[in-house]
Formats: sequence, structure tokens, C-alpha cells
Amino acid sequence: MIGLIPVTAVWNFKSRKGCCVFRYKAVSGLFLVGYLLGPAPLLPAADRPQWGQRHTRNMISEETNLPASFDTASGENIKWVIPLGSSTYSTPVIAGGKVFIGTNNDPPRDPRHKGDRGVLLCLNEADGSLAWQLLVPKLEGDVYLDWPKAGICSPPTVEDQRVYVVSNRAEVLCLDMHGLHNGNDGPYQDEARHMTPEKTEPLELTELDADILWVFDMRSGAGMYPHDSAHSSILLDGDFLYLNTGNGVDNTHRCIRAPDAPSLIVLDKNTGRLLARDDEQIGPRIYHAAWSSPALGEVQGRKMVFLGGADGICYAFAPLDNAARIDQVQNLQRLWHFDCDPNAPKENVHQYLDNRRESPSTISAMPVFHQGRLYVVAGGDIWWGKPRSWLKCIDAAPTADITRTEALWSYEIPHHCCSTPAIYENMVFIADCDGVVHCIDALTGQPLWTHKTSGEIWASPLAADDKLYIGNRRRELSIFAAAREKNLIFSCKMDSEITSTPVAANGVLYLAIAEKLYALCNSAKSH
Repeated sequence: MIGLIPVTAVWNFKSRKGCCVFRYKAVSGLFLVGYLLGPAPLLPAADRPQWGQRHTRNMISEETNLPASFDTASGENIKWVIPLGSSTYSTPVIAGGKVFIGTNNDPPRDPRHKGDRGVLLCLNEADGSLAWQLLVPKLEGDVYLDWPKAGICSPPTVEDQRVYVVSNRAEVLCLDMHGLHNGNDGPYQDEARHMTPEKTEPLELTELDADILWVFDMRSGAGMYPHDSAHSSILLDGDFLYLNTGNGVDNTHRCIRAPDAPSLIVLDKNTGRLLARDDEQIGPRIYHAAWSSPALGEVQGRKMVFLGGADGICYAFAPLDNAARIDQVQNLQRLWHFDCDPNAPKENVHQYLDNRRESPSTISAMPVFHQGRLYVVAGGDIWWGKPRSWLKCIDAAPTADITRTEALWSYEIPHHCCSTPAIYENMVFIADCDGVVHCIDALTGQPLWTHKTSGEIWASPLAADDKLYIGNRRRELSIFAAAREKNLIFSCKMDSEITSTPVAANGVLYLAIAEKLYALCNSAKSH
């Protein structure tokens, strides 16, 4: 049972010699508590610099000696815990001795920044103390452009002292991992204006603010129209950043304002320049928004970029040539596509709004590449569509026929699903919006076991150290044996909902709930 930790962590703000300084300290009180492609960047061996396994997006980790239980009352197996905002949808990323996580500004960590903001926190991995934070004002006007209190929902991607993240304003930002501690590097120099709402005087920069290196605004630069919250996990391949745009419906949910906008774009990681985009005309077929992030794999010596389309179709593209000079925006070459729900409506899709019997399918989770196969979840939109989805296993090999019509196998899920699968020891683990965890044979698609949890699951599972970690929106964290027979090892109630995927790095399990971030490890005890 969840208890009370007899200490709490709070952010203290202090001004020193004109500079704003945060201190993280304990005070007395009560506090509720697969294929790897190419040479990897020089990172500590067990870092987790992006959401999911590098390139493939598989929700697994090679970490061992991870906790099978913890106790918030005694602090057993809790290394540290810190407050976040009031809503956290981002998954933590760990790299270079730092932990990065998106949240909101409720409550403010810096009293100069009052009101709703998107926030990316950079924390010190050792103790969770604040290194710096990125603050991004909300898009003004229509709340459906930038949903209140949602914060920054996109998990960042880190490489070579650079942090790439999509903000709540649908901007792609390149940040210095060290923030302004080592000066304001360029070419971007207007951080003070960027972190301050329009018609408000820019605030003075401090060492606790983010250092922005470049900005690409997808609204003006790619012509997209955001909906609800920007959500994209950036895929890195050489000098290129691949990401979904989040193009979506307007506030009526019946109109695509930017039907010609791409769903997938490619940027130069050094400059933020737009290099390529898809030309699949997905826009008119988007039922809600393009929220599925891309994956990458190699089959028969050929690399491919995979995109789960908001139209329920999975696409494979040829990646850009890292050795080629690109002077103008290119259209990505489609290698093949697979319709995950060929019987679903494809035209005039918004006439089916809120139709729970018949509706288009969409793909919200990331496709996962593993041993020449692609695993992807498609089905009805969780807010407006039919309560039905499928886990499809697709042969990813390139062929002369660009249209795939048959999956290797298909597993039907009688509910909505927005979870990215974890493929581990020839098993696939997936969770649905009815709160059911599924274990399926990865080779045949045959069901092995299911388990009904207490509430809706939006998060993805993590398979690591022969365990499976998953949380739900009714505050329940479950730990199973990652095995072909069901074995629930541990379950507990947290004090706020869980929509973030657990992450393992450097011997620590990171669990983000709506209002706090826990660092868990065996034999630790909070103090």
C-alpha cells in the first residue's frame, strides 16, 4: 500500500547577485507519495538517450538488478523523488549524467514565470536536483492548439551534448545540454524573448535557463496545424532528425486546416533546416492528429524509416543519404505501405466523428522494428473512434510490390490502444485502454496471457531484467514477470495517474507519475 514519506523535496528559489538560483533540499513534513544501426554516439554504456531502444523503438532495456518492489512509506528502494508539475505526459530520458523530462509549470519553480507554461526539466542524475529548465509560453487563442496544463509532452532525444525536443508550441528545439551554465552559444540568441509570453517584457536570463541553439517552427516551416498537444519523439540517423509533425483537426474535430501539410519531416540536426518531407497526402485522411513517432530498421542490407500514419496505414521510406548534399526540400521515397484496417473508411472521415460502431483507424503509438519484422498497433481513435484495435506483425523486407496486403499475423484487441509494444524473448507485451495487459507470442501471434488492471492504460510497457513494468491512469503500477506464464510480482497505488513509460538507465528505474518523478534502485533508501 502507498504510504507517506516523512520527508519531502521542494524547489527553493533565491536571488543571488542578480542571478536566480534554485536549490533542491529536504525539509520536514509529509509527502504523499532489433537491430542497432551504425556506430553509437559516445555515451555512458547504460544511458537511455531517447524514448525506446535506439532506432528500433522497442520498449526494452538490457539493465539488470532492477527493483521488483519499493515502499514509499519507508523509502525502501527509492533513491530520490522530486515534484514535477500537476500533469506529466512525457517519458524521462537519461544521458550524460542528466535526466530530462517534460511537464508543466504548476506550481512554478521560478516565481518570475507565473501561469501555464510548457516545461522541460534538466535534472542531475545523482540526486534529482535542478540543473536548468526550458520554459515555453502557451499558444494563445484556441485551447485546442495547446491544451491547458498539458505541458511539454514530447520526450527529448539527446546526442553529443545536444538535446532535441518538440515544444508545446510545435517547435523543434536544439538545446545545449549544459544550459546557460557555459554561456549563451549560438546562433540563436533570443532565449529571453522565447521564454516570455507575447506583449510581456522579456525576462533577464539566468544560469538556470535553457540555452537554445536553433528553432524550427513546424507551423510556419512545415505548414502544419497543431491539435491538443504536440507529441513527437525525434529519431536520429546520422545528421538527420526524423519526426512526425502532429498535424491534426481543428477545434470542431471535423476539419483539417492544413490538408497539404506533411506528417513526417526531416531536419538537419546541425542547423534545423528542413530537408525532406513525405508526399503521401495523408492530411485529408487524418481522423484526429499525427501523433505516431517514426522508427528505423535495416533488412537485407537496406535501411528504412517507418511511420505509423494517422490514416491507419503504416509506411516505409528510404532514409536520406548522409553523404549527399541536399540543397532543396525533397520528397521522401516510399518503399512500401500497409493498410492496417483496409475495411475502414478512407474518405470524408470526419462524418464518422464519435461513431463507436464504424470509423476510420489511426496509429498513435510508435511502430517497433525487431529482427526483420515491424510490430504496429492500429485501430479506432481513443476519443472519437470505434473501441477496436489490432497488433499487426508485418514483414519489413523491401520488395518490388510497394503495397503490402497480408500481415504475418494479426492479434485483435477489443478496445482502443495507444501503447507501443515491447518485444522481449520472443514475446510481445502490449496494454490497451481498457486496462488490459496482453502477452503474445512474437513469432505466431498466439495469445499467452492477459491481465486486467484497475484502469485505463495510455503508457507503454517496459520489459527489462525479466520483469515487465506498466502503469495506468487509476494510479496503479504493476510489475509482472516477463514470462510466458502470468506472474504478477508487485502492484501498488501511487498518488497520481501514470501516463509515462518507465525507463531504466545506469541501474536505476525511473517512474514518472503525473506530479512526481521517482528514481528507484535496489538497496536504496530515501533520506
